[in-house]
Amino acid sequence: MTRLPFELLFALRYLRPRRTFVSIITLISIIGVVLGVAVLIVVISVMTGFDLQLRDRIIGFESHLIVRKLGGPMQNYQQVARFIRDQPKVTGASPFIEGPIVIETQRGERYSQIAAPFLRGIDSETSDQVSDLEKSVVAGDFESIDGNGLLIGSALANRLSLSIGDPVAVYSMSLLREVRDVLKKDPAEQTTAPLADDYVIEGIFDIGYYEYNANGMVCSLFNAQDLFSLGNEANGIHVMLDDPEAATEMRKTLLTQLGPDFVVSTWLDRNKDIFNALVVEKNMIRFLLFFIVLVAAFGITSSMITFVVQKTREIGMLKALGASSRQVVWVFMSQSVFVGLLGVSIGLALGLFAIEYRNEFLIFMNQTMEFSLFPASIYGFEELPAIVDPKDLWIICGGSLIFCVLAGVFPAFNAGRLQPVEALRHD
Repeated sequence: MTRLPFELLFALRYLRPRRTFVSIITLISIIGVVLGVAVLIVVISVMTGFDLQLRDRIIGFESHLIVRKLGGPMQNYQQVARFIRDQPKVTGASPFIEGPIVIETQRGERYSQIAAPFLRGIDSETSDQVSDLEKSVVAGDFESIDGNGLLIGSALANRLSLSIGDPVAVYSMSLLREVRDVLKKDPAEQTTAPLADDYVIEGIFDIGYYEYNANGMVCSLFNAQDLFSLGNEANGIHVMLDDPEAATEMRKTLLTQLGPDFVVSTWLDRNKDIFNALVVEKNMIRFLLFFIVLVAAFGITSSMITFVVQKTREIGMLKALGASSRQVVWVFMSQSVFVGLLGVSIGLALGLFAIEYRNEFLIFMNQTMEFSLFPASIYGFEELPAIVDPKDLWIICGGSLIFCVLAGVFPAFNAGRLQPVEALRHD
């Protein structure tokens, strides 16, 4: 039978629950460590999940790189797309047209609604190389956009009460300018005003990001060329890579090969403000929440100081019987280590449990409260994202344990410095 070291035996004996004020303080300290670790794990995991999921959603609709012609639309976009596809690390390239439009639902003048989303024209044959749009169609048929069909974001469809087969009138900016020019003419010279283009809702997509679902519509590249009066031109080319982190390097390569007439932007360039803000917020929250654990560590220090005072006579007896100062120090250091391990372990389990059932808890809170805790219109996600990063777990648990161990250093060394005679005289 393996015997425990003398220091650990005494530490466990002192930690036995007793109906004393010191035991209550120790219990509160453990609870503080548990809550601090659990809250840190939940918050950091949610922010990591939010960061990565936001990146995936944005890349899934915008691609890794966007190539544009400097100063206007791109005429030879087909040749440029083929050239880009032949580059190493490139997995796909597809032309696109994008611009604002005004749509009007056609339910009679009294019940019609108007919205101003952005419209993207895509090449249905190559769009799957650079976008998750085809996989994100939750109703209708993606292939129907090759006719006079439109795909509409799920949130926008709900807001306008549109469903598959509903007709809509589409006003492009060029058409609105024509209407404006007609209205400026003298009434005697006015001709028939240009009419809006008629389209039909053929599909509803849910890309997983509220901004796109609430403000996006998609049509074929040919229809977009007609709406925006571009002829056989495109606004640019979406490019997908085998590694999103290689976007900056590939940008330099494409700029060198395509020449000064082209502009290339990466997904980081287009969204750097969002991602930089997330990184700063994550680091700041991690720093602030560690103070919860620090406060709990001060509780451990307080309870151990009180404990050392109460056990002064016993410390004197131990030293009189031959215990060294180092052994006495380790008796009390073992207590702080045990409290830290217990608090961190329970906090880790509680944090992982909370992450596992985070969305169920969110639904429950939304149902019992009068407002939404995580509104999709603000954060862009229907559910609370979370990703548990082992690196974050090591930092949180390791840092918290170090705080707890350091909390016992002063009381333990103070106990080790006591002289037997002075300790036995203690009243």
